[in-house]
Amino acid sequence: MRANRDELARVAKQHAAAEAASDIATTLATLEDDPVYELATLGSSFRGKDAARAYYEHFFGTFQPWIAGYELLGQWLTDEGLGEEYWLHLALPDGRRESHRIIGILVFGQTRLAGERLYASERLLRLMLGPAYAIAVKQTAALTHEI
Repeated sequence: MRANRDELARVAKQHAAAEAASDIATTLATLEDDPVYELATLGSSFRGKDAARAYYEHFFGTFQPWIAGYELLGQWLTDEGLGEEYWLHLALPDGRRESHRIIGILVFGQTRLAGERLYASERLLRLMLGPAYAIAVKQTAALTHEI
C-alpha cells in the first residue's frame, strides 16, 4: 500500500536534508530498492542502488565542494513528487565559475523515493553525476538496443 502524500513529502525532505549534510547512508535509505534517475533533458537514465551509490559518492566527494552558492527559485508538491528549481553557482578547481539552472523532482514510490527526474544542461549533469553519467549512457544504450 502506498504511503500518503504527506508521508512521502517527509521522506523527500529527509532526503534533501541528508544530501545537504553529505550523509550518504541516510540519502540511500530514503530510496526504494530499485531507484531510477532520469536525465530528462538528455533522454537517458540510470537505475539501481549501485548506480545511485556511485552518483552520491561523486556528488558528496567531488561535486558538492564546487558549489559556491545556490538560489531556490521554486518548490512544489504534487501526488507524484516534490519538485525544486534552483540556480546553482559553481567554483571549479581550475578557477572558472559557472552558473546553471536545474529542476529536480524527487519522485514518490510506494513508501520511499522511486528516484529523481533531473532537468539540466548536459554540462551540469556531467559535472554533477560523474561516473553515474557514464552508467546512464550505457544503460540507456542497452535499453535502446533491446527495443
